[in-house]
Amino acid sequence: MKFYLISLGCPKNLTNSEEFSARLLAKGHEMVFAPEEADEIIINTCGFIDSAVQEAKTEIRQAISLKKKGIVKKVAVTGCLVERFKEQVAAEFPEIDTLFSIGAQEQVEKTLRKKGAFLEPLPSSLYLPPYKMSLTAPHTAYLKVADGCNNRCAYCTIPFIRGNYRSKPMEDILREAALMVEHGVKEISLIAQDTTSYGMDLYGRPYLLELLEKLLKIHGLGRLRIMYGYPHRVTQEIASLIASTDKIFHYIDIPLQHIADPVLKRMNRHCDGAQIRRTLDMLKKTVPDISLRTNFIVGFPGETEKDFKELQRFVSEYEFDNMGVFEYFREAGTAAYDMEQIPQTVKHTRALALEETQSRVIDKINKKLIGTTLEVIADGPTFGRTYKDAPDIDGKVTFAKPVTMGNIFKAKVIKAEGYERTVDPIK
Repeated sequence: MKFYLISLGCPKNLTNSEEFSARLLAKGHEMVFAPEEADEIIINTCGFIDSAVQEAKTEIRQAISLKKKGIVKKVAVTGCLVERFKEQVAAEFPEIDTLFSIGAQEQVEKTLRKKGAFLEPLPSSLYLPPYKMSLTAPHTAYLKVADGCNNRCAYCTIPFIRGNYRSKPMEDILREAALMVEHGVKEISLIAQDTTSYGMDLYGRPYLLELLEKLLKIHGLGRLRIMYGYPHRVTQEIASLIASTDKIFHYIDIPLQHIADPVLKRMNRHCDGAQIRRTLDMLKKTVPDISLRTNFIVGFPGETEKDFKELQRFVSEYEFDNMGVFEYFREAGTAAYDMEQIPQTVKHTRALALEETQSRVIDKINKKLIGTTLEVIADGPTFGRTYKDAPDIDGKVTFAKPVTMGNIFKAKVIKAEGYERTVDPIK
């Protein structure tokens, strides 16, 4: 069978696509890179928020259209949309040949031989498959250390899509990382719904520090990048380790969501504004060149103008290198669904205002960047990212002269506008 894969959503979902695609390749199937060349289209969907649901449905409709035209023979759909809306997807798209859950991805080859819905429960534990392929550039990879979430934030659908928090055993992570390094990966991004909770279910307490220490001992390791940390679990010990080595990019992604205590409480976040500030101050003091990325939700139920103004002041004060702004969207099944909602026009106005606040922050950061020397990784001969930029998420840089793809090198910033910079590689 020749299959064409469409993988939607976050890096966590992409690692699932890598795993089940590798299982198919190991059984002799062939991945192709144009739907016209495929026997079957496989869509690994996202279902986290409404916009992701609509994107997934658009891709399903397009695949079904190709099937009706005789261009492909079969359409298979899996992922978070299936996990969240099993019956609805089957009813809305009866033309789908195979509808299978995340749990059924472990038996993907056998599942795709059949027609119908195969809705296995989520696996109770994570393990390292005997084979894995990469759907990213060859020099960078995502390493999923855990899946699911126990935080139960009031706006979030992840717990009932991905289940409770489940850590991958440390020895499996170390083997997976060593294999990545062996195959030429220079940048490994550690991912989970909450990376800083790693190990709580297996070892009785967070074990991210110990995991990082062991990963650093892998021979030939390029750089590690820490994604999706939670502010109350980013410890002084983790910050000190980051500061002590150039093997961990001085970067951390901490989804803060808000700063005003009344909003954080309604969101069921597990820290208050004071804790957030203490964590960020500690990081900036311990790792002076730390690059901070975060996300904020505006228009959450009950957010007052006072709450929003506090968020604006906070963004101006802490100067995040990269920041996402999301208008709150009401998701069925979450605790916030039944709260009194804020008008859409207010949410949209606040989102634009916060983006404008961040734009002024970036202007200030850019003025400081001109003439400085930063560590850079080349995603191609003429473009790449600084250590401040995660793959597929943050900004990019262009090079004043070509370099070898995958190289990690020092470069001088000669131009900076918005999230795009130009650097001159230092020989």
